[in-house]
Amino acid sequence: MKERTKIDLGFTAYDEMFMTDAERAQIRKPVVEEIPIKDLHPFRNHPFLVKADEEMERLKQSIAQSGVLVPALARKRKEGGYELISGHRRMAACRELGLKTLPVIIQDLTDEEAIVTMVDANLQREHILPSEKAFAYKMKMDALSHQGARTDLSSSHVATKSDTAAEIGRASGDSRDQVYRYIRLTNLIPELLKLVDENKIALTPAVELSYLTSDEQRALLEMIEYEGATPSLSQAQRLHRMSQEARVSEEDILAVLTEVKSNQKEMIRVPVDDVRKFFRPDTSIKQMSETIVKAVEFYTRHLERKRADRDER
Repeated sequence: MKERTKIDLGFTAYDEMFMTDAERAQIRKPVVEEIPIKDLHPFRNHPFLVKADEEMERLKQSIAQSGVLVPALARKRKEGGYELISGHRRMAACRELGLKTLPVIIQDLTDEEAIVTMVDANLQREHILPSEKAFAYKMKMDALSHQGARTDLSSSHVATKSDTAAEIGRASGDSRDQVYRYIRLTNLIPELLKLVDENKIALTPAVELSYLTSDEQRALLEMIEYEGATPSLSQAQRLHRMSQEARVSEEDILAVLTEVKSNQKEMIRVPVDDVRKFFRPDTSIKQMSETIVKAVEFYTRHLERKRADRDER
């Protein structure tokens, strides 16, 4: 017997042919499941911090009184359990409250889809650190790049309709160039990035400093701690140019940072060459400074003892 040809009428199931639109919408609603917290795992390389701050305390109070009002989102892991896509703060609050489960919607998402969803969900938070936004933007840029979108992290051309940075910016309220600025921050060493989060280094100077090598950044960090001042935009730009010319030494950084600035401490200036002869060639500026201070303290105590001896006579 000849097999009958199957006609696709566009229905997802035979039963839906006899349903109303309202009934179809109802059965297609996401299913919320109570998942044991022990089976939920943080998103890999999650860029957003879960902090024990006032917001967390308010969240805990809300959950204690009314439960979790918005379900978390997760996907199944190949190795078992679930990877949390959004809801890390809710999970942490529930764990601190001693709850054993979390309401979760399970979705089947690719790696790229999961990253985009995770970033977009967390960028809606009220307070976001520059470092969080920096790594979130980079993760989303990379994910969209894998999906075929055009990206170019090494330059900043005129935006086009296929410009991924512009699309990311529109979704979060930042300009295309601002997205690139934040992504540049991922090239900073953690200690300098922390200073950006603490508002001790502004975003634009930090972008300039991100072009320094890791060794140059660590030398700069040492000088920042020694001077008690951070680079201005013009100083950061000068250090950037010096790095491109491969001539950034500790002395160069010190010379730039010791320019008169409004946020700089009053200091005594001594040419490095006048004191370097008393130290090993590999001694850092900071180590020389600390040794000089100790030497002055020792000399002061020596003079005080001599005066005391004369007074006793």
